[in-house]
Amino acid sequence: MAILSVSSALAEARDRYVQRNPVSRKLHEESYEYMPGGNTRTILHVSPFPITFTSGKDATLTSVDHDTYTDFLGEYSAGIFGHSNVRIAEAVREGLSNGWNYGGQTIMEKEMAKKVVTRFRPSGMEMVRFTNSGTESNTVAIAAALNFTKRRKILVFSSGYHGGTLIFPMDLMKNPATTNVNLPHDFVFAPYNNIGETTATIKSLPTASLAAIMVEPIQGSGGCRPATKEFLQYLRETADAQKCLLIVDEVMASRLGPNGCSATMGIKADLMSLGKYVGGGMTFGAFGGRRDVMELFDPEKSGLQHPGTYNNNVVTMSAGIVALDIYNASEVERLNAFGADFKTKLQEVLIRHHRLPVMFVTGRGSMLNVRFSGPHAPELRALYYFHMLENYIYLAPRGYTPLNLELKDQDVLKYLAVFENFIVKYNSVVKH
Repeated sequence: MAILSVSSALAEARDRYVQRNPVSRKLHEESYEYMPGGNTRTILHVSPFPITFTSGKDATLTSVDHDTYTDFLGEYSAGIFGHSNVRIAEAVREGLSNGWNYGGQTIMEKEMAKKVVTRFRPSGMEMVRFTNSGTESNTVAIAAALNFTKRRKILVFSSGYHGGTLIFPMDLMKNPATTNVNLPHDFVFAPYNNIGETTATIKSLPTASLAAIMVEPIQGSGGCRPATKEFLQYLRETADAQKCLLIVDEVMASRLGPNGCSATMGIKADLMSLGKYVGGGMTFGAFGGRRDVMELFDPEKSGLQHPGTYNNNVVTMSAGIVALDIYNASEVERLNAFGADFKTKLQEVLIRHHRLPVMFVTGRGSMLNVRFSGPHAPELRALYYFHMLENYIYLAPRGYTPLNLELKDQDVLKYLAVFENFIVKYNSVVKH
């Protein structure tokens, strides 16, 4: 059947999706009574409704509609270990066996802190504090920079994402009055990977007003756009010249190097944030860096407040200790090579079918993103998402595809076949 337009193709794909997932639809509609939009995590919302899952095993997820999907999302990088790693499960069981919610310090947090600092020292980590999420890590890192420098302005970049209250899409860059839930800091905006315009932006600021520069080595939410080494080096030198702090957000990116992503490019942060996989898939965040900055949180020296009931919780500390052993330097290298080969094969398919630049792949190592350009990009992205689900491959609606340790060669071959099938099936709309 000929496809008349991308809109009609998308409408048909959505209709098939609705028909295949009646239980997910029912549960979603019922949850409207208790959650706004039936949702408590915006990124997981999909129109007309998201899939509801009942279980996960290895690199698969099973839905309430009895379909099993190969997981190419990996919980947005937090699920790098898959869904049933026996070592992590055993560590959590053992940790819980001695009770939880101590209301006091634990041996596990001390061991975890030593592991994190030792691992990420080449990226600038000298001391660390734990949080419950990457959002919280970046929030408190900013607070540390403001207190340390006694300044107020924070330089951020287009399409940057540093958590639920630190989102900087292009629309916000163009119109700061755009509706958002960002923290009310004095943010200054500059284009990512653009040294010239960033320099001009900084020169336009009052002297000695910049407290921090906050950047991702690769923009996860922004489409897996890697920063160039030259751009990061420029930011490092600029932070030194401005006597402000360089905050490197490695909540996602730290997976790309054995000591963090920035370390692979010879960059040391003043403060860096962590999250996602470092907690073994549990609720986790961390921030750390220079000793003189981090000692602001020493109750005996400065007393900058950073409370948090679950900062040192037994479950996360137990899982994280083992997680860092599992995802060691050799596994980082293996997964990055796996991802690089996967990206090459995806690009070969696009070249063979002459689909560049309407459809393209960005990313580095094990972090990839299938993207679209042109006036129909949002519709094509949605069509691609529903096509992949129809073929039992689960990924982010924006095309984000961070690989996990449980994926096998046959999973990639399946993805490649479905990927090429999308181009062939929707030939008439993907080429425009």
